[in-house]
Amino acid sequence: MLHVQLPPKGILKNNALMKYVFDTSAYPREHKELKNLREATEKRYGNDSRMAVPVDEGQFLSMLVKIMNAKKTLEIGVFTGYSLLSTALALPDDGQITGIDIDQEAYEFGLQFIRQAGVEHKINFIQSIGIEGVNQILNNQDKVPKEEFDFAFVDADKHGYKQYHEQLLKLVKVGGVIAYDNTLWYGLVVEEEDAVPEDLRGSTKAILDFNEALASDPRVEISHVSIGDGVTLCRRLV
Repeated sequence: MLHVQLPPKGILKNNALMKYVFDTSAYPREHKELKNLREATEKRYGNDSRMAVPVDEGQFLSMLVKIMNAKKTLEIGVFTGYSLLSTALALPDDGQITGIDIDQEAYEFGLQFIRQAGVEHKINFIQSIGIEGVNQILNNQDKVPKEEFDFAFVDADKHGYKQYHEQLLKLVKVGGVIAYDNTLWYGLVVEEEDAVPEDLRGSTKAILDFNEALASDPRVEISHVSIGDGVTLCRRLV
């Protein structure tokens, strides 16, 4: 989970257009416990609640998991668990999602809604700094059968995305998908450096470098989707 001073809402998309999408196709289909979690997170965390994925992105991830027939998924950066719950609801009853986040308190805040949705049994939560949690899974490969995740979702520290990518290519199976959140970074990726708030210049540069690296990575097929704050899908080829 990353705490930064966020730019105003609407910098990436027209607010009226977003409202149309939410009101027409997103909110009417939102699961009751996802709605309860979203509203409780907004009340408890205020401006920081925007660290959670928006409702349309949650539904996009859910549909992607279903289309893939995924059974084993990984999430790095959980916050209160909106995307985690979206994925858990999409998995079959014997599916499993491993979530990694340093903030146990935020996860436990959302846990009541996960329980109400009846999907707690699908979730394995690891309290850890993101990359350490990923390395923990990799290090356990010598002791347990090889992990081959169908799908991974990364919404963590932006400076670590390149490192996550290298490690996830060892964990996600060939044909599996890795999704990286915030790859349009509130629209700041198209701003001149002096127009970017000073406290966001480092993370903006990290996202720009990461996007360029993915574009030339022959190990994955990519699609950069302008939903939410930008999601890049990487399908592992080798």
